[in-house]
Amino acid sequence: MKTDAELGKQVHEHLLSLGVETPMNGGRDHNIDAVAELFKPIMEKIGCDMHDDSMRDTPHRVAKMYMDELFSGMSYDNFPKCTTFENKMSFDSMVVQKNIIVKSVCEHHFQTIYGRCHVAYIPTNRVIGLSKLNRVVNFFARRPQVQERLVEQAFHALKFILNTENVAVYMECDHFCVKARGVEDVNSAMITNRLGGAFFDLPEARAEFMSMIKD
Repeated sequence: MKTDAELGKQVHEHLLSLGVETPMNGGRDHNIDAVAELFKPIMEKIGCDMHDDSMRDTPHRVAKMYMDELFSGMSYDNFPKCTTFENKMSFDSMVVQKNIIVKSVCEHHFQTIYGRCHVAYIPTNRVIGLSKLNRVVNFFARRPQVQERLVEQAFHALKFILNTENVAVYMECDHFCVKARGVEDVNSAMITNRLGGAFFDLPEARAEFMSMIKD
């Protein structure tokens, strides 16, 4: 995947100004060995035999998964390159990308968040490569999250990139901090959405979007 660290920096500053950025400590040291060394005593304290051949390399596997996969969105160096194009055809109907898979981690219990996201926008001067909608959602999912903030971040980042108010983000996810622990309710799901521009102001646009994302 092509990345754009400069665009990432701009999006980061934009989200900070809006108060919807993920709480971060200002740095991300990509040191897998250091994270592995910190994870090993956690396994020992819960009773794992770290001399066992099945477990002794687990801290390194977990550290690599955290840094390179699950939490890669903590570094804006990994922000996706989002090519936009002049809207030469003057297309002014909504563009909808349905069923974007969301894979994230709850920041409260580090349990899985898994679901689907639907994104729409109505172009003004610019249109975007379609896969970039998926990549922007995926970038913000790849960090410790709460779903409300995840929707806000995807919404505001796409508004910033597309330079339009006409953006809609709808997300429905299963939270394993609810399914696998605590109340252990395996049937519940969480729905959040953020609507801007015509999607918020015009009931007919909102209704069209909602009808298009129905299965």
